[in-house]
Amino acid sequence: MHARTRAHGRRCEGGRVVAVAGGGGGGDGLDYAALFAAMPAACIVLDRELTILALNDAYTEATGRTAADLVGLRFFDAYPPDPGDPASRGAEVQRRSLETALASGRTNILLLHRFTIPRADRPEHFAPRWWNVVNRPVRGPGGQVELLIHQVDDVTEYVRAERGADDAAGSGAGQEPGPRTDDVVVEAPRAELFTRARELQRANARLQESAVRTHDVALTLQRAMLATPDLAAHPEVAVRYLPALEGMNACGDWYDVVDLPEGRMALSVGDVVGHGVNAASVMGMLRAALSAAIRVADSPSGALETLGLYARSQDGAVATTTFTCQLFPASRLLMYSSAGHPPPVLMHRDGSSELLDRATDPPLGVRMEHVPRPQATADYRPGDILVLYTDGLIERRGEDIDVGLGRLVDAVRALRALPPEEVADGLLRAMAGPAGQQDDISLLVTRL
Repeated sequence: MHARTRAHGRRCEGGRVVAVAGGGGGGDGLDYAALFAAMPAACIVLDRELTILALNDAYTEATGRTAADLVGLRFFDAYPPDPGDPASRGAEVQRRSLETALASGRTNILLLHRFTIPRADRPEHFAPRWWNVVNRPVRGPGGQVELLIHQVDDVTEYVRAERGADDAAGSGAGQEPGPRTDDVVVEAPRAELFTRARELQRANARLQESAVRTHDVALTLQRAMLATPDLAAHPEVAVRYLPALEGMNACGDWYDVVDLPEGRMALSVGDVVGHGVNAASVMGMLRAALSAAIRVADSPSGALETLGLYARSQDGAVATTTFTCQLFPASRLLMYSSAGHPPPVLMHRDGSSELLDRATDPPLGVRMEHVPRPQATADYRPGDILVLYTDGLIERRGEDIDVGLGRLVDAVRALRALPPEEVADGLLRAMAGPAGQQDDISLLVTRL
């Protein structure tokens, strides 16, 4: 569907996107299009692909660009980099701000942002503008960010006036004269405010660059450590990893698939306490250690006993939760053990189900003394569905975990006839919270 069409039929209500029949106004009698156009701040509305859906009159006044010029264009097609200013990083910084707001669900602000834009009268020529920019996300009914409100406060004349004062003070020092505005008087308090704002802008840029680098390292580390070679031989197994909307977008959740002799297979999921690079690195060590223990231990409980002893020697590993099981296809037997992890769902073809919660022990490393871990079994039949997950799938703020478990069981039951890949995607949609995803999700679905 073209972006011009998508711009109609939506409005914002209470910070959420709501359908509007015909796109003109709501059932409450308000003309939201007119309200948006009358806003004093210059704004455009962008979708998740950064396509321009709408803009108001103040934005036209600030940029000289009309709805006919912009609606339906991608933001960076409407504002391409200035070929005459290759050293400028304005477009890069603007893209990072928009993508950060989309990924985090939080408002992102750029102060005194220099951004060159095509001139309205001669688009082949570019003009530098200085903007204070606010990129404000708008969540849809499912809690995901669907739109961005891109608000611009044009401070170009103010910056030009300040540059004029700087040039006058530094004349003869080899400085290039900046644009002059003779009819603007700059008072000392405003100059001091401008200087502080420039310092804040530089600090903000350094923080953003540091956060982006750390975020990229954490996600790269997470993805590398979730590599599962044995998964390729099992089309009946679907896995998903979904990073949290907040924080570093990388945590300590994992899944794993391990082939064993005699056609057996081991499945596991786990969750390390914490976020960011440290949690991801601890996750990698524990996942590798459990994979090795599964191959040499005689049972899932034995593998978790070994992993618990290992966790005590690793900083950040204590209190990790994990679940592991082995499938015995010849006898249709599932053997499992859990270290404080939420119980997987075993859904039978007839719609009956059971939670695998009869062998649950405390998380790794929290006991002062070593105690053998419990173990239990469950029978399964051909065509049953097994769902392993981390707590980000079922937990919502202010809600009892049993409510989330019940919602998960109902969702699996409704999806049980679908292929595992479709079950996994359907569960992520069905379990999405209205406030957005607050924690990482690792999910493993297999047809038995």
